[in-house]
Amino acid sequence: MSDGPGGGFAAAGSANRGGALLVIGDVVTDVVARYRTPLAHGTDTAAEIRTLPGGAGANAACWAARTGCADVRLLARVGTDAHGWHEERLRQAGVRAHLVVDDRAPTATVICLVDASAERTLLTDSGASLCLSPADWSPSLLDGVARLHLSGYLFFSDVSRRLAVTALRSARERGVPVSVDPASAGFLKELGTDRFLAAVEGVETLLPNADEAELLTGLTDTADAAAELSRRVPVAVVTLGARGALVAEAGVVRARVPPVPARAVDSTGAGDAFTGAFLAARLAGADAVAAAVEGCRAGARAVAVTGGRPDVT
Repeated sequence: MSDGPGGGFAAAGSANRGGALLVIGDVVTDVVARYRTPLAHGTDTAAEIRTLPGGAGANAACWAARTGCADVRLLARVGTDAHGWHEERLRQAGVRAHLVVDDRAPTATVICLVDASAERTLLTDSGASLCLSPADWSPSLLDGVARLHLSGYLFFSDVSRRLAVTALRSARERGVPVSVDPASAGFLKELGTDRFLAAVEGVETLLPNADEAELLTGLTDTADAAAELSRRVPVAVVTLGARGALVAEAGVVRARVPPVPARAVDSTGAGDAFTGAFLAARLAGADAVAAAVEGCRAGARAVAVTGGRPDVT
């Protein structure tokens, strides 16, 4: 939908008033290339290549819908090139999407290089996703919303960072808890950790991975980093990949959540799956530790498939 700010969610609000999850973030066209031998510089390397819908924000929204949240909404910006395809895939996943159409910037595209260990390296063209602006926001988008989640990628451009801060302020005024996934250690370094932490002041939950938590705190021990972050925000949940997750509150690591065994095929979107399932569980009344258990379960399911979304077939 390309209607004005606040349009497109009225039916969702009436269907599940007071219990919706609103995600603001990125919708991306992922080109996933899985290769099993070292990359051969200057020549060919055999690979399995698929074009799939992705984006940290959109992925988290889809996993929240898959793991039990009945009313999941997404605000994002896409180009005219792939608007219809992305809107339909989100609808199939159970997400009510308000996609602002940008007629100047193309839809974001990421090339995901996935090696034999299932680890991914990303080549990112952010396109329209980082053009989301305060003009695309209306406080009415929070009508019926019980939780707001902001993709960390929003904070890596001046325009979309203003949108994120504006939405965060609106949510706090309404008493709606806000979570943020820092999203990218590489982009965090470019932005600067002090600028990022200042921008997310007032959030309820931070959901970094281990690298991001250590970068944000300057600490080399992940548990210490989790504890330190929970002195800045009420809840810090640090994902550890195949080692599970840490949950910290009030400066103390409250729990070490064990991993769920999985045969890893592609780690793309595993953190997004954790985030979506975690937020769905929180909306259902779970505490942070129980929600992290659900997040680990979703992460295990995510690494067993190619791409960052749950299978909707």
